[in-house]
Amino acid sequence: MDTKAFKRSLQHSENYHRKGFGHEAEVAGVMQTAYQSSLIQQIRDNNYRLERGAVTIRLAQAFGFCWGVERAVAIAYETRQHFPSERIWITNEIIHNPSVNQHLRDMEVGFIPVEKGQKDFSVVDSGDVVILPAFGASVQEMQLLNDKGCKIVDTTCPWVSKVWNTVEKHKKKDYTSIIHGQYKHEETVATSSFADKYLIVLNWQEAEYVSNYILHGGDRDEFLAKFSKAYSAGFDPDRDLEMVGIANQTTMLKTETENIGKLFERTMMRKFGPENLSEHFQSFNTICDATQERQDAMLSLVDEKLDLMLVIGGFNSSNTTHLQEIAIDKTVPSYHIDCAERILPGNRIEHKPLGADLVVTEGWLPDGQIVVGVTSGASTPDKVVEDAIDRIFATKAAAIV
Repeated sequence: MDTKAFKRSLQHSENYHRKGFGHEAEVAGVMQTAYQSSLIQQIRDNNYRLERGAVTIRLAQAFGFCWGVERAVAIAYETRQHFPSERIWITNEIIHNPSVNQHLRDMEVGFIPVEKGQKDFSVVDSGDVVILPAFGASVQEMQLLNDKGCKIVDTTCPWVSKVWNTVEKHKKKDYTSIIHGQYKHEETVATSSFADKYLIVLNWQEAEYVSNYILHGGDRDEFLAKFSKAYSAGFDPDRDLEMVGIANQTTMLKTETENIGKLFERTMMRKFGPENLSEHFQSFNTICDATQERQDAMLSLVDEKLDLMLVIGGFNSSNTTHLQEIAIDKTVPSYHIDCAERILPGNRIEHKPLGADLVVTEGWLPDGQIVVGVTSGASTPDKVVEDAIDRIFATKAAAIV
């Protein structure tokens, strides 16, 4: 399928909408009330620091809603304003934040049901409005919705679209796209749908395995079993790793994406010689600015003297999880929560350790004067961060009394 031609055709359709509908004023009030915070602005204005009683809050200098997320949410709200009586669906969570998605449900936006891991688009009728979330949607989903005669509202983040363009460049020259990402993540599913040949690697260890296979060969069946859900139909590691291009899920750890790109550059240089590198390797910078800024801010924050780190964001949010990884790498005690309600009475917290299920930790705030680092993922409104900070203050005050 010529995905580039399809996308171009879709964008010229009268049923396709990529921008808002002129209801910015109505939406601005909702966005400000639901998501913005005077306390967080106060902390920003005070050099990202706030002292109250025995607690000092140190806020990361880049955190929370990014431009792409704010844009996607605003367009989704405008969609309901513009289509007050139509049935409206969304193909996935608009962003990975429970309060934002609940707000959409309250506005009677339906979420496409999932049965046995597959989306059931049979609920969508011709003329219905369907929102594509910030992570984007696969070419197959867009084609299905277009064929049904739906009105499509596309809130895909431009940074994600940039990765799609990169994959299109790989395809044009018959390169295999090596995508650093999570094969189940909706953004990576969408990105891979624009590729002809692709292989998805989750981390440095998987990238090293592929690099060694390129250089030394190996057990083909073992390779295919290891990446069984992470490559294109008909992929053959003995044939399709001669020419590779690098792409990424925009929410992955920036340093790991960069290192994986350098690894494959060195690999192809060793295999084919420096003079032939450009014929066998392509790399473009597709790391999202907002993801990079939040990770850089987190790296600066954990270098300070902190007693603990609170990371706020959806449990299925990739960029939030990577912020937690940074704290763990620096051996700072960290707690990942998705909302303020996880901070329980009696100095307890319900949180998600990296790669594990929810647990409740007792006495998570130490005695005496404490410094608490706080950050949040790109899908987390400032209001959620404010509510969490208020609970920290309340918990500490109750302990002193």
